[in-house]
Amino acid sequence: MAINITMPALSPTMEEGTLAKWLVKEGDEIKSGMVIAEIETDKATMEVEAVDEGKVAKILVAEGSEGVKVNAVIAVLAEEGEDVASVKAPAAGAAPKAEAAPEPKPSAPPPPSAPNPATPAKARTPSGVAVLDAGVRRDDKNVGARIKASPLARRIAASKGIDLKALKGSGPHGRIIRRDVESAKPGAATGAPAGGASAPLTADGLILPQVLDDRVYAPDTYELKPLDGMRKTVAKRLTQSFMQVPHFPLNVDIQLDNLLASRAAINAAAPKDVKISVNDLLIKAAALALIDEPDCNASYTDKGIAYHKHANISVAVAIDGGLITPVIFKAEAKGLAEISEEMKDLATRARERKLKPQEYMGGTFSISNLGMFGIKSFASIINPPEGMILSVGAGDKRAVVDEKGNVVARTVMSVTLTCDHRVIGGAEGAKWLAAFKRYVETPEAMLL
Repeated sequence: MAINITMPALSPTMEEGTLAKWLVKEGDEIKSGMVIAEIETDKATMEVEAVDEGKVAKILVAEGSEGVKVNAVIAVLAEEGEDVASVKAPAAGAAPKAEAAPEPKPSAPPPPSAPNPATPAKARTPSGVAVLDAGVRRDDKNVGARIKASPLARRIAASKGIDLKALKGSGPHGRIIRRDVESAKPGAATGAPAGGASAPLTADGLILPQVLDDRVYAPDTYELKPLDGMRKTVAKRLTQSFMQVPHFPLNVDIQLDNLLASRAAINAAAPKDVKISVNDLLIKAAALALIDEPDCNASYTDKGIAYHKHANISVAVAIDGGLITPVIFKAEAKGLAEISEEMKDLATRARERKLKPQEYMGGTFSISNLGMFGIKSFASIINPPEGMILSVGAGDKRAVVDEKGNVVARTVMSVTLTCDHRVIGGAEGAKWLAAFKRYVETPEAMLL
């Protein structure tokens, strides 16, 4: 009996991937554990091992194919003794057969002013907010239809929040002109796009990507580069985080002089192949501060607050086409040399897109450092389900008043802590920042 090889889920959140390369061809014998293909996810390129044994009867999805859904059939094996020619292959990319659900009967959509969550054209997010279904048929009336309106009428309508589709034009051939907009009745105003044509929403409440208006940006004036899987995922996750996570920032200035002196002494005494960076010291300080303030090492869930037992520090690494956050697990228990070596390895493989999912998932806290680019201060978007993210700016010489009242030059770094207010209050966040500042300004405390 033929055996289907399906697109594997290489991470818990993977929905589709790119079949980058086949390492076998039709007619090849494969054994369990043999590497047969390379799959590109949104974050990395990974090798796929065979689970079953047999002969490759048919490759259904060509290498280089994008958007291959998880569990879709990508190839078929013939078992031992089975005639390859007799193997019947399913359609390329087909999913395993499942009982078909009855197709809902079409229902007329309700008017925009009176939404009805019970109609099939609506979906509900986990928070219970009704949103437009992303599966609106493109042949529905008024979807994507061009509205005849003068540029001035469009500008006035946009400034007043008036829906042009609710107006009847009095200009030539029914064109909407200035007086139509200025005399529009209150019922023509709307706080959201009608019918989902201008800004349709997905089932999870996210605004779908828009296209540039050819009347404003001529197609020959720009180059359109398609989004890759990473860029799409980053955009979706950050939009969800910004829209769904109530967050607030806390800022503090930290003096770096003692830390820089300690780093120089450590590197002078370390073996030649060990070089501790400022970022390594900040990772250690952040981890220790999380252990000191366990209420901040937490994640929000619908069932309760999850308080983590270890400080798993995610570190933002910029790569071609986006960013990724490899994790230093149990950083509170690791020495600086171990953190440094691990971070260098993770960053190198991150830029090559060779990280495994378990190496960039499972963090409890994030650090994003733009100091090397000269950025003095910034605030990052939280990386769910983590409860906080620290934005690290550049250290520079500033005039400060010392304990004796003298104005002196000190190396000062500004940091911003962004907190998930569902998990962490202002007082808790301030306590964590105080602990972090203590470790950075008195690095000897990390040894205790």
